[in-house]
Amino acid sequence: MKKVNLEELFENLKDEFEVHNTPFGHKERFLKKLEARKNPSQVYRSWWKPLSIAASVAIIFGIGFIFLQNGNPTADLGSVSPEMAQTQSFFTSEVNKEIEILKGYGSPETKILVSDVLKQLNVLETEYNGLKKDLADSGNDKRVVYAMINNFQKRIDLLKQVITKIEEVKTLKLRTNETNI
Repeated sequence: MKKVNLEELFENLKDEFEVHNTPFGHKERFLKKLEARKNPSQVYRSWWKPLSIAASVAIIFGIGFIFLQNGNPTADLGSVSPEMAQTQSFFTSEVNKEIEILKGYGSPETKILVSDVLKQLNVLETEYNGLKKDLADSGNDKRVVYAMINNFQKRIDLLKQVITKIEEVKTLKLRTNETNI
């Protein structure tokens, strides 16, 4: 094969090339774009990409949150009937009232007893949360409703017993101190 000089080849084919004139101001626009790339403060920033990514992430989290709620159904007494909602409200307020009375006995002698009672109440609260799941699974079974009410009654009874014991101890200490003086 014969070696052809590239310059001769282009010289022979120059009439066959498609040649067009560049538009007016092309060189200046090109140089401005080139300078803009060198200087990052003048770079045009496109915000639609980060916004679309953020929107996608938000949608994914929203869908995930909905599935998590549906995957772990819970119900409380209020979801059974309006009467049970009133019952739950009554028991909740009664338990909270008794807890406030118990926390009022903040003496060093009763500190251990109060902390033990609060631990037992947390155990009963955990049991109640399990009952709420059972209620949702069972479709408002009366036995589960009864167990939930019984759980509230246990809490109130526990709190009242402890408050009574603390008051008895205080009374006994007062009597002992009065006779020793």
